[in-house]
Amino acid sequence: MVNAYRTELDLRPPTSPREHLASPVTRGVLRIQNRILSAAREFLADRGFVELLAPIIGPVTDPGTRGSKQVDIDFYGHRYKLMTSAILYKQASLLAFDRIFYIAPNVRLEPLETASTDRHLAEFHQIDVELAGARARDVQNLLADLLRHIVRRVVADRAAELELLGRDTATLTEFVDRPFDRMSHPKAVAALRELGHPQDPHAEIDWAGERILSEKAGAPFFIADYPKGSRGFYDRESRSEPGVLRNFDLIAPEGYGELCSGSEREFEYSRIVSRMRETGENPAKYGWYLRMVREGIPASAGFGLGLERLTRYVAGLPAVWQASAYPKLPGVVSP
Repeated sequence: MVNAYRTELDLRPPTSPREHLASPVTRGVLRIQNRILSAAREFLADRGFVELLAPIIGPVTDPGTRGSKQVDIDFYGHRYKLMTSAILYKQASLLAFDRIFYIAPNVRLEPLETASTDRHLAEFHQIDVELAGARARDVQNLLADLLRHIVRRVVADRAAELELLGRDTATLTEFVDRPFDRMSHPKAVAALRELGHPQDPHAEIDWAGERILSEKAGAPFFIADYPKGSRGFYDRESRSEPGVLRNFDLIAPEGYGELCSGSEREFEYSRIVSRMRETGENPAKYGWYLRMVREGIPASAGFGLGLERLTRYVAGLPAVWQASAYPKLPGVVSP
């Protein structure tokens, strides 16, 4: 049954913080998001992960974000960056603990056209996880278990808020006792081309392609093993299949699209420098990181799960801005 408050769930961004924060819908969404966070923390802590506080500025940040721009700041006469992703710092943090996670803020100046995708924000948060000695399948299984745990907790503890939002909890929970399907990148490309979508076989699955595959899915699923050149230098290239990266995306069903990206990480100095040059990055910019790598860092795998996108999916929201207390849409000047 559609709740009376459902009429508030349209795609108009808020005209003011007061309008947005005073809405019963926003309060319900933020309660759900709070439970997502507490469920994630309890799950990861139970499995021996240590929560660290992620940096928000640094001399370099993740260069592998598609189409978005980084934000420069003056840090005492040095050009620093706002974090677009904490991936390099996650690898560094494994020198302290072999299982770590962040609730990490990120800022990406997304292309203006993403303001109409309903799934992009310029400022957002990730549940960032890194595990020493892990392979891609290990962290895929961890991620699937994490998502199941979160959904169970939210459905059990935030039933009133889900009812307010008109979320069909049967649709949301039907996958929790089943393994997640896995689809290779070539199979995803082939499926999209059969459906008439002109997906580039050498690139990431584009936003329209993600939506098509997501709309046809009945449960979350993985797309794995993207081609070399489609992702950043830190995604590990397969030793047995040159040109294939040991990485993945988690795609939500019902048209919600990508929730998470992850991979095994390159950790050997010579391979990282080679990959940097192949992707057009200047190794000289990464001095602190490469010094650390040369001295030795653990092999690892990890993922970044978008908090606002996950909230949107769990709550059944039309647009991702509704999952933020102070949404920053691409190109929209806001508090």
